[in-house]
Amino acid sequence: MTTLTQKAILPPSTHPFADVIHRLEAGGSMLPDTPENLMQIIGIYKAYAVPMDFYWRDLLYIAERVFLNPLRFFKYFLPQEYLDLANHYAGETADLRIWRGEASAHPELLEFMEKGNTTKMPKLFHHLWHDRINMEFAEACMQAMLWHGRDMGMGKFDAYLDSDEYKANADKAIRAYFKGNPPMLALYKLFPDLFLEQVRELSYYSNLGLFWEVMAPVFFEMSDIYDEGGFKGVPDAMNFLVNGIFAIAGRPIYHHVYIDGECLEIIPKSKGFTWLYEAALPYVEAVFYRTAPFRGTKSYNAQAKQVPEEQKDFHYGILYADVFPVGTAGIPPTLLMDDMLHFLPPYLIEYYQKHCRGEDDMLVQLGITFQRSMYNVTSAVIQALRTALLYPLDDPNPRHLAKNRQFFEAQIDRFLRPEARLKDIQSDSYR
Repeated sequence: MTTLTQKAILPPSTHPFADVIHRLEAGGSMLPDTPENLMQIIGIYKAYAVPMDFYWRDLLYIAERVFLNPLRFFKYFLPQEYLDLANHYAGETADLRIWRGEASAHPELLEFMEKGNTTKMPKLFHHLWHDRINMEFAEACMQAMLWHGRDMGMGKFDAYLDSDEYKANADKAIRAYFKGNPPMLALYKLFPDLFLEQVRELSYYSNLGLFWEVMAPVFFEMSDIYDEGGFKGVPDAMNFLVNGIFAIAGRPIYHHVYIDGECLEIIPKSKGFTWLYEAALPYVEAVFYRTAPFRGTKSYNAQAKQVPEEQKDFHYGILYADVFPVGTAGIPPTLLMDDMLHFLPPYLIEYYQKHCRGEDDMLVQLGITFQRSMYNVTSAVIQALRTALLYPLDDPNPRHLAKNRQFFEAQIDRFLRPEARLKDIQSDSYR
């Protein structure tokens, strides 16, 4: 009914992606609504959620406990305390229970950490054999947020990192951490900005960890709902994400560090930084859209002009990635693909066995599925922004609908670049 009303009021869009615009205006996703697409994106959300359950825990562990340890050899070795750490959005004690499962680390994650793809052995051997979760991917996402943070104009988190208040809080934490270590305190006196920049980076570790702490139970719950037959199409899955965005939009973003049993607030909760504006939107912009060229593929030499002069013009995220040859996007998606491969639900494995050119092709197919799923997440963000900033999709005022259309067309303009995969994901043959 909504679609018919809009078509009667507004003329058809003349945008090159008019079909996508009309789908968004009807409350849909950039990803076409087909049973195959729904199956793929829910399956990959589940496969993503399990390593994400490790990512957020380890990011917080590094930000809160490892902190400025100059010898971070074991920063990926999570202590039991952080494996048992209760997720604030799962379990009986949740602030808001999004996932009906347990709040501690996911059972599939614990099983993989113990045995990996090889056999049960000490953590160090699993690490050296690279038979583990690839935290390097999570750190690359964090670095993208840090690098692009000052050019995105979103929230106030990044600007706060330059404030005198933040510097004073960081100084207190640095001095407390190196108390009784005269050589490091002397280095800090000689190179204060070096240490301060490390603390800024650790604040982004905390930011991303708190962001993913929410997304892991969201994806777990979506998988359970799908298994129960609760999602009837791609728009249902997208709307679940939209509702989730609004439900936890105000979740505090902060950075605490624990030194000798004392909690020092580098970014206090009282600053009022929130999940939506300080973590979710910057993450989508920095990681889905921008990132940076895959290492070794582009020159940063200004004379070579192989990368855009402005950071806002970077276009190397998963929405633009060519996953066929080497996973060429700014953040190496091959690391994430390898992590997700361990946790694919049976129905997605069966699907890949039908369409892959053998097991070696499964990572490529998985990467394309992930790309589809992130277009759906981006659609949820676009619809959430439209809800927050503009008008209902069934607004009877044609001028309001025209404003909505302008917004949708401006968002889709970003996919007119030849590298964008929006055109590809419209077809089931994109495998």
